[in-house]
Amino acid sequence: MRKEAIIKYIGYVLLFNALFLYVAAIISFVLKETSLVPFLYSGLVCTILGLFPLVFTEKIDEIRFNEGLAISVFGWIITCIVGMLPYVMWGGEFTFANAFFESVSGYTTTGATILTEIESLPKGILFWRSATHWIGGMGVILFVLLILPQARGLRSSLYKTEVSNLSRMNFKTKARQIGRVIAIVYVSLTLLQTIILWLFGMTFFDAICHSMSTIATGGFSTKNTSMAFYNNFWMELTIIVFMIFSSLHFGMLYITIIGKRPNLFHSKPVRAYFILIAIGVLAIAYKLYDENLYSAVDSLRHSLFQVISLVSTTGFATVDTKVWPIFTIIILIYFTAQGSMVGSTAGGFKFDRIYLFFKVLRNQLHLINHPQGVFASKIDNEVVDKGIELQAVSFLFLYILTFFIVTVILTLMDIDGVTAFSASLASIANVGPGFGDVGSLDSYATLPSAAKYVLSFEMLLGRLEIMNILALLLVFRNK
Repeated sequence: MRKEAIIKYIGYVLLFNALFLYVAAIISFVLKETSLVPFLYSGLVCTILGLFPLVFTEKIDEIRFNEGLAISVFGWIITCIVGMLPYVMWGGEFTFANAFFESVSGYTTTGATILTEIESLPKGILFWRSATHWIGGMGVILFVLLILPQARGLRSSLYKTEVSNLSRMNFKTKARQIGRVIAIVYVSLTLLQTIILWLFGMTFFDAICHSMSTIATGGFSTKNTSMAFYNNFWMELTIIVFMIFSSLHFGMLYITIIGKRPNLFHSKPVRAYFILIAIGVLAIAYKLYDENLYSAVDSLRHSLFQVISLVSTTGFATVDTKVWPIFTIIILIYFTAQGSMVGSTAGGFKFDRIYLFFKVLRNQLHLINHPQGVFASKIDNEVVDKGIELQAVSFLFLYILTFFIVTVILTLMDIDGVTAFSASLASIANVGPGFGDVGSLDSYATLPSAAKYVLSFEMLLGRLEIMNILALLLVFRNK
């Protein structure tokens, strides 16, 4: 593994981040805000660190897979570190631990925040928070793939580390082509949602920030009480629609839009995904109405928004769900863990893997009755490779194990069980809001600094889907 190759391409990642730091600086300059200097210094640091490897490193003709893996993992970690610079320099509620937590939460599109007075922040800081979502949503590595000079094996190596095998099975095309497809869908959805929210009465600045957070399935808002601040049905409906779009495989979404097959309308996992969501929404709505918490219409309205927000791992809120009946909370916890579809910007275990898991389970039950039989799992009439099956089951085990270990660690810090459980789950699933002290309208500000570092690491594990980090550790161990 060549260190110079890794450092060189991480330099491009830093330069890409610097671009958005300068945009935030321009906003601060135009509005004459105190955040101007922090953004200028942060942008300058990011630019210098990004340029040095490009100037002093020789041309790289080929990138090996393990080098692509290192670029992806270290690219994410370094991005989160430089992303905290404007927070630390600006000050306020941003202690070092808080700044790191907010940066990791932004880039991993978790949306958990340590802030208690969001509306008092300069608009430059508010834009930067949403921008970290937008950069991390598509994946900073996939973004950079579109602009990197071509080295043999580069796009293929980075693409394989950023996109799961199951996602690639659903949408077979070259790394460069899928990067362009994802970018087209990503930017188009962001622009379209911005315009619609603006037309429904949201300020243009807030519309941009909420659109970047929605399409990235992040959840950072410009308001202390998230979407509850607006109490506007049409804004909520708009965000619901775009959270649904963002929870689907972007490649399949693109194919559906241009009218080709196989598309979303012909996908059995997608149909099962929507059926499960509908059951959850109706079950919660019924319980809320039965408990006389809301009218029938408002029960359905709040149930629909919260379920879509959590299953898409976005994390916006219109009400405080921690006061809901335990029956509804259990359903919301399930959707938090499940997440959306592979190939989307969402986190969670991913519904496709759950769908595949039950296919594998069924085959194992058949083998008990027919030991000599050969059974293959199929998704949309395509046979799933045994390696992908094993990877899905392995990931489920690691997902649960990581969640359990972090929960135990948090309880050792004297954090109550409900808060520890939901904070750990919300972090590994990159959702953000949980229950207890970290409810949908609360923040993570009250947690000790050590807990924030632990949860930040868990967010990164969730975003990188655990396997990449473990694979990289194995590479270093075998050297």
